[in-house]
Amino acid sequence: MSAAAVSELRAGGRPGRFLVIGIGATLIYALLAASFSAAAAMPLNPAMGSVLAYGLAAVFSYAGHKYFTFVSRGAHRFEVPRFAVLTLAGLATSFALPAVLSQWLGLPVQVPIALTSLLVPLVNYVVLRHWVFARALARPGSCSE
Repeated sequence: MSAAAVSELRAGGRPGRFLVIGIGATLIYALLAASFSAAAAMPLNPAMGSVLAYGLAAVFSYAGHKYFTFVSRGAHRFEVPRFAVLTLAGLATSFALPAVLSQWLGLPVQVPIALTSLLVPLVNYVVLRHWVFARALARPGSCSE
C-alpha cells in the first residue's frame, strides 16, 4: 500500500474525530459555565462564567484537534495564534448572528442559534484543516485529505 493510500485511510476518520472533540468541548463548556454561575465558593455572574468556561473549553479543543483530530506536529507558536483567531471569530459569530437576526430583524432566537450551531463547526473544520494545522499536514508523511 502506498504512503498516499495510508495517508488517505488515516485521514478518513478525521471528521468523526473532529465531532468527538467538538462534542467534548461543548460539554466541558456547558458544565463549567453552569458550575461557575452556580458555585457558592466561586460565584460568577453568568456572562463571566460563560467566558471563563469558553476559554477553558477552547484549551481542550485546541489540544484535542492538534493531537487527535489532525495529529499535528506543528509548532505551538504557529498554531496557537491561528487557533485563537479562529476561536475569537466563532465567539464573534455567536454574538453577531443573534444580535442581527433576532434583535434587529426580529427572527426567533432559534434561527441564529441553529445557524451558529451549523456554520461555526463547518467553518472551523475547514479553517483548522487548511490554515491552523495546514503547515504540519502539508509535510510528507502527514495525513492529508
